[in-house]
Amino acid sequence: MSYESNSILDKLPQHLKQFIKPQDYDEYTAIDQAVWRYVMRKNVDYLSKVAHKSYLEGLQKTGISIDNIPNMYGMNRILKEIGWAAVAVDGFIPPAAFMEFQAYNVLVIASDIRQLEHIEYTPAPDIIHEGAGHAPIIANPEYAEYLRRFGEIGCKAISSGKDYELYEAVRHLSIIKEAAGTPEAEIKAAEKHIEDLQNNMGEPSEMALIRNLHWWTVEYGLIGTIEQPKIYGAGLLSSIGESAWCMTDQVKKVPYSIEAANTSFDITKPQPQLFVTPNFAFLSEVLEEFANTMALRTGGLSGIQKLIHSKELGTIELSTGLQVSGNFESVIAHKGKPVFFQTQGPTALSFREKELVGHSIKHHHDGFGSPMGNLKGINLAIEDMSPKDLKAYNIFEEQTITLEFEGDIKITGEIITGTRNLKGEIILITFRNCEVMHKETVLFSSKERLYNMAVGEHIVSAFNGPADLNSFDLMNHEISSSTIKTTKTNEQKKLENYYRQVREFREGINTTISRHKVFKEVTNEFPTDWLLSVELYELAKNNGDSDFATEIANHLEIVKQNNPKLGHLIDDGLQLIDQALVS
Repeated sequence: MSYESNSILDKLPQHLKQFIKPQDYDEYTAIDQAVWRYVMRKNVDYLSKVAHKSYLEGLQKTGISIDNIPNMYGMNRILKEIGWAAVAVDGFIPPAAFMEFQAYNVLVIASDIRQLEHIEYTPAPDIIHEGAGHAPIIANPEYAEYLRRFGEIGCKAISSGKDYELYEAVRHLSIIKEAAGTPEAEIKAAEKHIEDLQNNMGEPSEMALIRNLHWWTVEYGLIGTIEQPKIYGAGLLSSIGESAWCMTDQVKKVPYSIEAANTSFDITKPQPQLFVTPNFAFLSEVLEEFANTMALRTGGLSGIQKLIHSKELGTIELSTGLQVSGNFESVIAHKGKPVFFQTQGPTALSFREKELVGHSIKHHHDGFGSPMGNLKGINLAIEDMSPKDLKAYNIFEEQTITLEFEGDIKITGEIITGTRNLKGEIILITFRNCEVMHKETVLFSSKERLYNMAVGEHIVSAFNGPADLNSFDLMNHEISSSTIKTTKTNEQKKLENYYRQVREFREGINTTISRHKVFKEVTNEFPTDWLLSVELYELAKNNGDSDFATEIANHLEIVKQNNPKLGHLIDDGLQLIDQALVS
């Protein structure tokens, strides 16, 4: 799949580019354009009163039009002026990838658009949510930096197997709910599956917690005071129903704090409570407070245990700066500290996010295990030993030695060489004829194969993903289900053609059509359709044809009587048109 790149997108690593898809702008129908136009006109009218001032300013800065679905390439030409870019994706993508895009100043936009039937709200990410919700606010520099920093920290959060299962379930629901003709029973079953998963997640992972923070800020955040908050969350900015409801007393307003990380949400329902931040700078304060609780910064035994539990590719960094990336299988602890760790399968060793020469996944294809910590009875850590100290303890080349670590870990072998970091500290010691024991259990034994022992007193960091992105083949994402593209019936194609004719008339492309004839045919053939009649009402009003406008309004009254749920949508549409004429 091809897409138009730019200087910002060029910096994306390959494993993120696998999620990008072409926007296929020509696939948007005239109905899609009408849905975008209705939502945007309604939003701008209402949000100008209740959204943070950055919203309207951002619409202008990002070049987002009220009348046309944004073209990704056009958006990128303008977004680059504020240091950002946008890419199209197919619905929900894994949370870690979504956040990593943000770390590269790239806005991920689901390029599909909601059906007319879901014009007020859809659980599926769509271009209204992403383009009209997220994009305008990033024009605010303070918020843009928060978003970038959130991505940088969030993509390092350690997840659990259940997190991915929940992601797949939410993605599935969003797809079938937005697909035309999905049986209600299938939707209910998918919602029940998500509910069951949410009720049985166990101890929340770092990814689950930071996803909560993301939801209550980036998606559903309010800003200002509890008494008079403004909207900045994209989920609210893109939902003409919920943006109004959230301002009522029915929705509880809570001061934003790190407690939001422990507050779960239900994507299938309107939110009963929302968090209010005093300003955008405070978002970053809470983010840093949360980051201080993550294994990324705390490391230790709990950090490596999180990686083992995640069963995903992750990295630990030792106090020498040595980074071990792989799937962590086990850890041996002594007095609350790790004294031996083991990965399984391909493993790479790095320093400062750069793979060490000779320590790729080819060299450690079947795992890597090593003692760590302090030697028994010696207060000086190996990493702190000077060359003179190392010689005093016989830790130098061509010496056969036994090193006993705290926690009953013992390594015996002939030292071949040592690898040092940029500070001159030793970070690896290579043995041959080596045996590693834990009490009576043999952890490693080989006369032929060289053994590399990691040097590090403690684990300073543990995080999701590899230290060096080039160490592993990360082009392995498989989408379990894709957005459903239903085959259009002749009736649907006919309705789309009516919408196209009206759109072309309004834009001056083809003014020879008879609007009265289109109205008559639509009311006869599609008596439940309301949006095209609203657009025809606008044309009649603008042309001073009051009799035609009255005829359309009378028809819409019948539509409302037959389907009361459409009443407020029709009334709002007509009111916007009447207000525009007065102003």
